[in-house]
Amino acid sequence: MTLLPQFTNEDPRHQAKKRPITSISSFPEQIEGVRGVYLHVPFCFHKCHYCDFYSIVDSRGRQEAFVERLTEELLIVSELLREPLRTIYVGGGTPTLLSPGLWETLLSTIQSTLIRGSRVEFSVEANPETVTPELATILVEGGVNRMSVGAQSFHPVHLKTLERWHDPDNVKRSVDILRQAGIRSLNLDLIFAIPGQSLEEALNDLDTALSLEPDHLSCYDLTYEPNTPMTERLRRGEFQPATQDLEADMYRGLCGRLESAGFIQYEISAWAQPDHQCQHNMLYWRNEQWWPVGPGASGHVAGFRWKNIPRLSVYLDSSGLCQVQDVEFLDEDGRIGEELMMGLRLREGIPLSRIDEMLKCGDRAEQRAAAFEKHIGNGLLARRESGLQLTEAGLLLADSILVDLI
Repeated sequence: MTLLPQFTNEDPRHQAKKRPITSISSFPEQIEGVRGVYLHVPFCFHKCHYCDFYSIVDSRGRQEAFVERLTEELLIVSELLREPLRTIYVGGGTPTLLSPGLWETLLSTIQSTLIRGSRVEFSVEANPETVTPELATILVEGGVNRMSVGAQSFHPVHLKTLERWHDPDNVKRSVDILRQAGIRSLNLDLIFAIPGQSLEEALNDLDTALSLEPDHLSCYDLTYEPNTPMTERLRRGEFQPATQDLEADMYRGLCGRLESAGFIQYEISAWAQPDHQCQHNMLYWRNEQWWPVGPGASGHVAGFRWKNIPRLSVYLDSSGLCQVQDVEFLDEDGRIGEELMMGLRLREGIPLSRIDEMLKCGDRAEQRAAAFEKHIGNGLLARRESGLQLTEAGLLLADSILVDLI
C-alpha cells in the first residue's frame, strides 16, 4: 500500500498554486532524497507574545497521548524514508517540557526508526527553566548531540516585554548542565530591537551570551507577526517599536562584535564557530528536502510543501501520517523565486552558474535580470567568486531585495 499524506486544500485563495492530493500521481513507497526530519512538540507552559509557531498551554494532560501518537507516526515515516538522514531537529513549543520518562520513550523510537546506527546532527530546543541534569543525561544517552537554548535577552525588563518568564541566570545554569551531560554543540537564541531596548543593552546581551562560550548564535530582530499578542499590543499603542536606524545600528554592532569573537556569519541571522553551522537549517536555505512530524510541522518533499494541521485534538483523534493543509506545488517560475529567496540568505550566496541557469527559465527571467543589475549597481548585491551574494549594505535591506527577485 502506498503511504500518502491526507492533503486537504480548503482555502480558495490557494487554488491557483496548490493542488489536492489527487493531482499527485503517487508518492513512491520509499521517497528519495529526504535528508532531514523536523519534529514538532507543541507544548508550552506560557505563550510568548511574539511567537507565531503552533504552541499550546496543555491543561488536559495530553503529553503521554501525544508521545504515543508521535511514535505511531514515526514508525510510518521510517518506512517511507529509507535513506540515511543527515539531521533531526525537535522544535516547538518547548520540547524539554516533556517529562524525562516520555523523552526516554520518544528517543528510543527515534533511534530505532530514524537514526538506525547512522550519524546525524540531532538538535533539540530547550527553555532554560526546563533543563535538569536527569533530562540532559537522557537526551545525550538517546543520541542528542546539539541543543538550542532560548535566551532571547538577559535583561529582565526586556524578557517581560516579550512575555518570556525565565530567570536570566538560568541560561548559564542550563548551559552548564548540558555541557556536563556531554552536549558539545550549543546554540543560544537572542532577540534584538525589543521595544525600549538600547544599543548598549543589545550588545550587552550578546557579550553575556558570548561569555557562555556557545559555538553557534542565532540573533533575530523582533518581528511583529500577524495575529500575535505582540502585534496586537503594538496596534493598541502600548509601546513604540525600535526605529529602523536603531535596528540597523544593533545589527551592525552585533555583526562586528561576533566577527571579532571569531564567529563566521553564514546566514542573515546565524553565526557559528568553524564547522558548527546548523546542518538542519542549511537544508532549509539550500532548498533541500525534509519531512515533518507532529502537528504544526512543515515539510518539503518531492516538489511539494505542506504544513501539518496545527491542532493537537485533530492529531490525537487521527491515525497514520498527520493530516495536512496548505499544500503547494510551485511551477518552474515559483521554484526559481523560492530558491533565490532561500539561497541569498546564505552568506555564500548562490553560484553564478546557477544564477545563469535561472535567468534562462521562468516567466520573470527578464525582470529578475533587471533586478540583479539594479541591486548590483546600487551596491546591495555583488558577484563574487563564491557566487551572487548580498553585500554588507544588502543584509540590512534583504527583504526588499528578495521581493524584487521572487
